[in-house]
Formats: sequence, C-alpha cells, structure tokens
Amino acid sequence: MLSEDFLTFADMEKKKVAQYIAQEHLLKTSCKVIVALSGGADSVALLLLLTELGYTCEAAHCNFHLRGKESDRDEQFVRRLCEERHIALHVVHFNTALHAANQHISIEMAARELRYQWFETLRQNLDADVVAVAHHADDSVETFLLNLIRGTGINGLRGICPRNGRIVRPLLCLTRENILHYLDRQGQTYVTDSTNQQDEYIRNKIRLNLLPLMQEINPSVRRSILRTAAHLDKAATLYNIGIAEATKRVLCPEGIRIVALLKEAEPQALLHEILHPLGFNETQTNDIFRSLDGRVGKTFESKDWLVVKDRDLLLMQSKQAMNRPPQLEITEMERTPDFVIPHERLTACFDTGKLHHALTLRLWQTGDTFVPFGMKGRKKVSDYLTDRKFSLLQKQRQWVLCCGKDIAWLVAERTDNRFRVDECTQKITLVRVVKE
Repeated sequence: MLSEDFLTFADMEKKKVAQYIAQEHLLKTSCKVIVALSGGADSVALLLLLTELGYTCEAAHCNFHLRGKESDRDEQFVRRLCEERHIALHVVHFNTALHAANQHISIEMAARELRYQWFETLRQNLDADVVAVAHHADDSVETFLLNLIRGTGINGLRGICPRNGRIVRPLLCLTRENILHYLDRQGQTYVTDSTNQQDEYIRNKIRLNLLPLMQEINPSVRRSILRTAAHLDKAATLYNIGIAEATKRVLCPEGIRIVALLKEAEPQALLHEILHPLGFNETQTNDIFRSLDGRVGKTFESKDWLVVKDRDLLLMQSKQAMNRPPQLEITEMERTPDFVIPHERLTACFDTGKLHHALTLRLWQTGDTFVPFGMKGRKKVSDYLTDRKFSLLQKQRQWVLCCGKDIAWLVAERTDNRFRVDECTQKITLVRVVKE
C-alpha cells in the first residue's frame, strides 16, 4: 500500500496512478519494478510516473526488427532517455519473423510470446518484484471490442486486468489523452510507431475506424464500455467461483466423469471452461461434448493435450507427460542368504545371469507379448492391460523394459517370468522407478 503522502501531488495523472496502485494493490513502496519501455508515449509516461512516485525502476526494451530503421530509432531513443534519467536499461534483439515462421503463429503473437518470456527471465535474473507494462484505459476499450468481435465468453469481456501474475498495469486508470497531456506538461518527447496509423491490424481498425463511428452515436462510448467491462468483471468473479466448484465435482485424476458432467446445470459451458485453458477452441469443445454418447476411443488434440472419450470418462493427458519415460535406477548386487525380494509396484528384481542383452526402455507396441511372472505361457500385453481395466490413455503410456527383443518388465506392473530370481541365482539386478 502507498502512504498518504503519495496522494498529495497536485499533478492529476500522478495522483490518479498513485490511487489506482493503492486500490488494486499493484505495488509496494519498497518493490523493484522492471518497466517495459518501447519508447512510445504510454511507456515513457509509465517510466516517468513510477520513478516520480518513488519506485526503484529499471527499463527493458525489445527490438523486434520488424520496422527497419524505425526499430533502431526506437532503441536509440530509449537509450538516450534512460541515460539522461540515470535509469538502468536492458535491451534484447529478436528475430521475430523467424520465430513466427518456426512456431506457425502470427507476427503479433510471436512478438508477444518473445517479450513476455524475456520479461520474466529478466525479472528473475534481476530479482525484481514485478514487470510494469503500459496498457491504459483506451487499450482496455479496444480489447473489449476486439474480443466481442472475435467472439468470447464473459471472461473475455472484462477488459484488461490490472494484474496478471507478475505483470502489472498501473496506467489503466488513464486515457491516451491523459497520458499525452502529462507528457506535454513535462516537456517530454516520445517516439511514434508508424504502424499504429495503418489499419492492417484489427486493433488498429477498431481504434481508427470503429471507435470514431461509435463516438458519433455516443460521445462517451469509451466510458460506457469501461463501465460495462467493470460490471462484467464483477459478474465474472461470481461465474468463476461457480465454475471452480462445478469443476471439482466432475474432475477425477484421469479426467472428467461424464455422468457427473451431464448432471451440471450447463454441462457444455462447464466443459468449455475446463478444456479452453488446455488449448481447445470452441469448435473442438462442442465436438467433444457431442461425442459424450458416442463411440469409445474418439480422440481430440490441442497443441499440448489429448482428450479421449472412454466408457465413463473423458480422459485428459498432457502430451509432454505421456511421452516422458520414467526415470529408472539400476543396481547390481551379489545375492546373500538374507536377501528378500521386494514386492512393490515400482521395483523389479531380475536374475542378472539371465539378462543376456542390454536393458532398453520403450512404449509397448501392438503385438507385444511377455510371460507374466508366475506363469509359463505367453500373454499379449494388450490383453493384460485390458484385464487390468486400463483406460485408453493408461494403455498408451505403458512403458516396457526390454532385454534384447524380449520384454523383461511392464514397468510398474509385472515382470517377465523368464528373468525371475530362483534358487540358482547368484547376482541380482534391481530396477527402481525413481520418477514416473
């Protein structure tokens, strides 16, 4: 919280920002702040206001190399500004176009990913408390309209949040006009991004074309939109509490219980709220909802997640976790009279003399067979997993430890009888799962 002294400034913008910081609990007076400094009016105003309010600030500038000489001009401007103001500056250069091509995303999305990843790395390296970015009230209005045009739920109509983790936005209480007025009185120059005057991007179309038209209908339309966003923000808080409670009722370790989901008041909306953070879009969540009374085994994919329709469950699995092999610890020892074979799921015990080939780890494959411990005949791995009532995703992520071409262990399940310890065993190989 800020002290009352911070609210006594005659400067309207400083007073507004100080009050907003206190109201939203954005910054403590002793915290260290990294200011995202593009060189534009809003970021320059942010840096000046926070330093004048007494915060310890360092600046961070990203050169995305998207506007030729203009990008270099911006970098030179922020270097001069920080040198004049004795503010530490950190600069990074990105090949944004290459990153966008490699990730198959838009230039805008690539720039966003790159800068926020770097901001967080820099924040940690400098042991800073937060990163302050210069979004203001007009940006919040544009975001509201942008999401409305694209289609969104209640959470997309809340405008821009003042805090998102370690990212804070102290200027949301000011309009673009407020910011320019403040800089004019300060006699402070700034740079202008020429692309802001081009209507190639949707946000620019909203700023340059749509909002002026709306203002002809209602001159105070920006304030009206901000008030609406504030009302929806409160409504969204209640909505999200309900979603969190309903999510607890339908989730289990493997995924979503279908019967429980269908008992909820709005199961399709709940399904969307659970799956959207995992990268599933509205069309996909609608398809998944329609599959609930369909065939077993239908699979849906986002970039990082799988959802599989099983009998009573919608199984959910991270692709990264599914493809990550278990970490094994292998130990060889002499067999002693007091040795007791461990009977635990995460440990396998083999006769070293029967392991004639190197041990290798892989996911099981169709057609694999083994001789389950205690049996003489072969059994298909697929039949074993079915008998154990494994779900489809559990089957997909079952690893096997092989000795040559033979399976020695269905990891964390059952060893192969051909490699068992018997009365003739002299050396023992213990294999433990350290981390699944």
